[in-house]
Amino acid sequence: MFIFVLNMERKVYKKLLDWQKTRKRKPLLLQGARQVGKTYLLKEFGKKEYSKVFYLNFESDKRLDSLFKTSIEPAAIISKLRIFFNEDFDINTTLLIFDEIQSSERALSSLKYFNEDANEYHIAAAGSLLGIVMNRKEYSFPVGQTQMQHVYPMDFEEFLMAVGKSKLIPEIRTCFENDAFCSFHEMALSLFHDYLITGGMPEVVAEFVKNNDHLKAADIQQQILDSYIADMAKYATPEEVSKIIASYNSLPAQLAKENRKFQYKVVQKGGYAGIFGAAIDWLSSAGLVYKCNRITVPNEPLAAYSDMTGFKLYMNDPGLLVQKSGMPLREILLEGKHTSSFIGPIVENYVASSFQSQGIPLYYWESGNTAEIDFLIQGKTGVVPIEVKASTNTRSRSIDVFRKKYNSSIIIRLSEKNFGFDNQIKSIPLYAAFCIDREL
Repeated sequence: MFIFVLNMERKVYKKLLDWQKTRKRKPLLLQGARQVGKTYLLKEFGKKEYSKVFYLNFESDKRLDSLFKTSIEPAAIISKLRIFFNEDFDINTTLLIFDEIQSSERALSSLKYFNEDANEYHIAAAGSLLGIVMNRKEYSFPVGQTQMQHVYPMDFEEFLMAVGKSKLIPEIRTCFENDAFCSFHEMALSLFHDYLITGGMPEVVAEFVKNNDHLKAADIQQQILDSYIADMAKYATPEEVSKIIASYNSLPAQLAKENRKFQYKVVQKGGYAGIFGAAIDWLSSAGLVYKCNRITVPNEPLAAYSDMTGFKLYMNDPGLLVQKSGMPLREILLEGKHTSSFIGPIVENYVASSFQSQGIPLYYWESGNTAEIDFLIQGKTGVVPIEVKASTNTRSRSIDVFRKKYNSSIIIRLSEKNFGFDNQIKSIPLYAAFCIDREL
């Protein structure tokens, strides 16, 4: 039994440090879905890197919005903040955190003027994508006036750090680079199955680390799912709400199909793009789903050959998919003995969320009804096909079809098998998906 040690280290932290050192510093805006750890990140950043932090939460303290009512000029705002906190501060050693900034349109608009007239201040804001994107009534979003940084749920590498297994990471990376057998394969697989259940929402991971109890962590996952539904009702128009919720609730059924292409008729009998297309765009813009577009001809650049009419939708976190689908946890924990076919969609969703967090665009290849490759990446040597398998059974007719039609210098297969390279196929264990990047 492992002894878990909580360490919520996030890879995006380095980008915050880079921002801090920038001379012409735009206000930093962390955006992402709810519960991905934006507030925690900024508070830890302030605690470690600054001598003083002024923290403003526009959702929990409605008084703060009044500070921006009469003027959003930086000098006026700073003067009011000094009075509000009854403290003075050094602009070089103080971090101003504007949290839940979507709750104050004026505060969000003020970032433009801090950038133009007072970029010597260290201002970092955070907000839910739902509010930042959707909740603009009177004031426009300060386009180009902020340094935007997207925050995603924790990936498996960050999960390993959180559970006290960070020393396993360089071992995995070394085996990945050299196609070498990993001596800790079974340990890594066991931790990976834990991650599939918990996913990467920091509060869920923290609960699991604290009690080593998946059921308690699942209660928090359900709360997050409920909050997403509540936010849909809060930020969408009354006509849109039912369509958005219905589309979101259809995701387990969409992914359970043998052909995982999103079908509007699964949402509602007789459904089509004209009815539900806007709802899908809403969910994507809000960061609650990731869209994977179909490619029929795998040429470079992939974006130019994307077929917008065919796509798959994944949830933003594999653990939330497990909770939403009601997947029995024993099915995931039984290593190599999965009996439910839904383990395949969960694993595929995991890979999609891993790629998304690394900035890898999501595409898949389909050839009529004869073959499908789960993901395509545009790498250094051209387009790389990636096949995902949920177990050690790696036979794939689609790979054979793809090979006959196109020349590919390398094919990647993610499965529960150990590392290896044979017949131009690079075999990578599922837990090492975080090693795959755009430079492959």
